[in-house]
Amino acid sequence: MNDTSSYTPPKVWKWESESGGAFANINRPIAGSTHDKKLPVGKHPLQLHSLATPNGVKITIMLEELLALGHSGAEYDAYLIDINEGEQFGSGFVDINPNSKIPALMDHSTPTPTRVFESGAILLYLAEKFDAFLPKDLPSRTECLSWLFWQMGSAPYLGGGFGHFYAYAPFKIEYAIDRFAMEVKRQLDVLDRHLADNRYMCGDEYTIADIAIWPWYGVLVTGRVYDAAEFLDTQSYKNLVRWTDEIGKREAVKRGRMVNRSFGELEDQLHERHDASDFDTKTQDKLETVS
Repeated sequence: MNDTSSYTPPKVWKWESESGGAFANINRPIAGSTHDKKLPVGKHPLQLHSLATPNGVKITIMLEELLALGHSGAEYDAYLIDINEGEQFGSGFVDINPNSKIPALMDHSTPTPTRVFESGAILLYLAEKFDAFLPKDLPSRTECLSWLFWQMGSAPYLGGGFGHFYAYAPFKIEYAIDRFAMEVKRQLDVLDRHLADNRYMCGDEYTIADIAIWPWYGVLVTGRVYDAAEFLDTQSYKNLVRWTDEIGKREAVKRGRMVNRSFGELEDQLHERHDASDFDTKTQDKLETVS
């Protein structure tokens, strides 16, 4: 139905599964698993089950950054969760994340295996576990966590708001696109003003705040998500563009973007990651050539 002006909400909302739009086949108003499916367990203590959406990329960048620093305990197995096929509703995944959203992490190095869900919580968990990418002094740590939680609170307006109505809704709604475009541009301005006086989000130190924000806002700036860079005039945010480019050149960031990626150029897709050598031998272009 495209005539939005005639809609009157009913007294009690009912789920209409045929409402349309991208992801209509997997969205539902109830929690819990839809089918039994055990998750694989690899050789490393850290087991990641994810997809290379912005929230998923946060974690693979973090893990690759930790490995680049020499933290061998950050070696991990990364398994692809195909959300378009509803794999996030399998019983094994729901056991790790009752909210059925990627990413989800299991740490088998603890006396009792530890589950961690929500991307911000996983970043904080890994930062504290390996004592890295989180400032030690209280004022700087507080600033870092403020920006981390800013991202967690702001991204739903970018993804679930602007991204949904601009790119995924079954038809364009001017009011919704204008409302969320205005909010996203306000957020871009927040970042641009802050980065005018700071190399990274927390000054001169690269932290989990940068790792959290870049996969959403950096990728938006470069047009890699929603194809909306021109629409939002992202190149006008010069400080944000500078920060985006600098972080995008980091080798760990380049690797992290590839893990659990099942879309885009084949050479950029590493569906599963179990060893550093997988980047050289198991990207999808090489696997499809062999097959």
